[in-house]
Amino acid sequence: MRVLAWSCALVVGGWAFSATAVEGMWQPAQLPTIAKDLKQHGLALHPAKLSQLTEHPMGAIVSLGGCTASFVSPQGLVVTNHHCAYGALQYNSTAGKNLIEQGFLAPSLADELPGSPDMRVFVTEEIRDVTGLVNDKLSDGMEPLARQQAIESAKKALVAACETPGYRCDVYTFHGGFSYQLIKQLEIKDVRLVYAPSEAIGKFGGDIDNWMWPRHTGDFSYLRAYVSPDGKSASFDKANVPYRPKQVLKVNPKGLEEGDFVMVTGYPGRTNRYRLAQEVENAVDWQYPTQIQVYEDYLAIIDEAAKANPEVGVKYANLVASLNNYLKNFQGQIEGLRRANAVAVKTGQEQALAAWLKSGKAGQAKRLDGSLQALQAQLADTQATRERDLAMSLLQRASLLSSAIRLNRLALERTKQDAERESGFQSRDEGRIKDALMQLDRRFDPGVDQRFLAYALSRYVKLPQAQRLAALDTWLAGASTPAAIADKVASLYAGTGLGDAKTRLAYFEGKGEVQGDSMMRLAKAMQPDLLRLEQAEKAREGALAVLRPRYMEAVMAFKASQHLPVYPDANSSLRVTYGNVQGVAPRDAVNYEPFTTAEGIAEKATGKVPFNAPVAELKAIGARDFGTYASPRQRTLPVNFLADLDITGGNSGSPALDKNAELVGLAFDGNWESVSGDWLFNPKLNRSIQVDVRYMLWVMDKLDHADRLLEEMGVAKQ
Repeated sequence: MRVLAWSCALVVGGWAFSATAVEGMWQPAQLPTIAKDLKQHGLALHPAKLSQLTEHPMGAIVSLGGCTASFVSPQGLVVTNHHCAYGALQYNSTAGKNLIEQGFLAPSLADELPGSPDMRVFVTEEIRDVTGLVNDKLSDGMEPLARQQAIESAKKALVAACETPGYRCDVYTFHGGFSYQLIKQLEIKDVRLVYAPSEAIGKFGGDIDNWMWPRHTGDFSYLRAYVSPDGKSASFDKANVPYRPKQVLKVNPKGLEEGDFVMVTGYPGRTNRYRLAQEVENAVDWQYPTQIQVYEDYLAIIDEAAKANPEVGVKYANLVASLNNYLKNFQGQIEGLRRANAVAVKTGQEQALAAWLKSGKAGQAKRLDGSLQALQAQLADTQATRERDLAMSLLQRASLLSSAIRLNRLALERTKQDAERESGFQSRDEGRIKDALMQLDRRFDPGVDQRFLAYALSRYVKLPQAQRLAALDTWLAGASTPAAIADKVASLYAGTGLGDAKTRLAYFEGKGEVQGDSMMRLAKAMQPDLLRLEQAEKAREGALAVLRPRYMEAVMAFKASQHLPVYPDANSSLRVTYGNVQGVAPRDAVNYEPFTTAEGIAEKATGKVPFNAPVAELKAIGARDFGTYASPRQRTLPVNFLADLDITGGNSGSPALDKNAELVGLAFDGNWESVSGDWLFNPKLNRSIQVDVRYMLWVMDKLDHADRLLEEMGVAKQ
């Protein structure tokens, strides 16, 4: 909830605001409305420029479909985090040639490696409000299922009218359904790995330092976007040429200093700032603890298999990194929310809102009285099936069963008109489905996959009978012990050919015989039950599509009565957050400086993973061979820096820009105290962590000799 700067601390109806608060993930179109605050914090550009999506700098900001990146050369060179390029490194690695550990630098364009088939670069070109067009399809008194189906139908029609070859359109939901926006993006399908430092730099500190400060991680990598010779989006082909973006970020090799203005532009994934107290309570008491246990169990399965076969470790390296990241995040969420007494805070906010709605001050908003109570009742119903919903999701964590379910569903949806197909299975989605199926070989091991499925089934068989699937129970035939389940799973895998890419492709093309494959046969038998659950879930979503917008309308009216601006929760759409470089004092007698330096790398280095800094790096640090990359004020080489920016997952790789919108670093993490900021933002404690551009350039120049890339970005080699 970033707000404008205020002259004193305010507490309004349970919502606390501070003069130092730099909170909120703002949509570009909102920035002119907070121009005064942007200028006060130090922005030199006119804020209106940041609302122009195809102009500089916003036209250079791209999504990787889970991370953010930016164009830094006219030849489609893209900079992002090392951990965002981790999948491309893993895809091109083997136990004998592990690019994750070694790093990679392509000597020329011809040597750049294809990323996994499902890698994408998305360039946002248009955002248009379509709330009225969606709401026109709705009417009062619609049954929840019919309402959700009408919303989906309206979205699909808008998408179909928007999309042209090479472009991807989607309708995004804001404020729980209070508004909808159509977003059009250029979709670049040929994405190649250009350069990544060794893991000893790109992941220095590993999971020990993750979410911690001080940090000394070189979390950066480079990719390149390619298109067909005629400039159109195309899948990987040796004849493709580098994409020529309309906008490119200029690199500022001088970086920032303490107090300087900084902003991050990117695609934050999800926040829960407007969620209810009972949702916070569910997260703290059940959701996060349960996910922690599941992820720990998954990691144990992979670790055991990797010890016996190093190839397994390479295949699951990206998943392991992701699980470890989430694991620590969830632990921080629990700790932070409990420390902040978040349930009580949210309860107080709701009580204040309810009192205002009942008062004579609410005016027209009084008609929204009761929206909170209705939403609370619906959420209680949703939480009643949380164990079943988890079990269903875990079943589809097993790659082969997930592939079988997807292939069977695709076959069913292909019998319908495209507009009537389920979202995710329309003609526009088939390329993605195929790419996911074809890259599976590099990220799949039969033994691990069997154990994943057996694990999911061990949770499933503990469900109440009323929440189970008839077809799955028939297949299990009473198996409920670990040994019996393992036997059933082993037999299932022995009778399937889905472990082979050609077989998966045959089913994708509609040429496979379902009854002849055990996995496809089971998935087909489960399909009616899965469809039934899907319809029930849509009915719940339809009910929430009435209640959540009404609640959000009440919240926004309440804030408007106090002259407070409102930004939407993150939903993977383009946002801007801004603030200043500054340290943090997280605990009594603890005060962290805003920069870490190269000397800190040498202090942490032990020679063992994850503190195994390269010998060449330690030698250069010892000799203070920093060239002009050193900060004149700090008299040393900055590595990472803190700022009071409001970011979350999905912002990884987002460019940190100075007052002139020049690149000065990349956001890659937050401090431990900011983890629970997805629910409650604390301006005194929430900080984002960025890798400093000076460290990036120094590594590229002095250690990895990426002269070609420095020249391409217009950076003079020191």
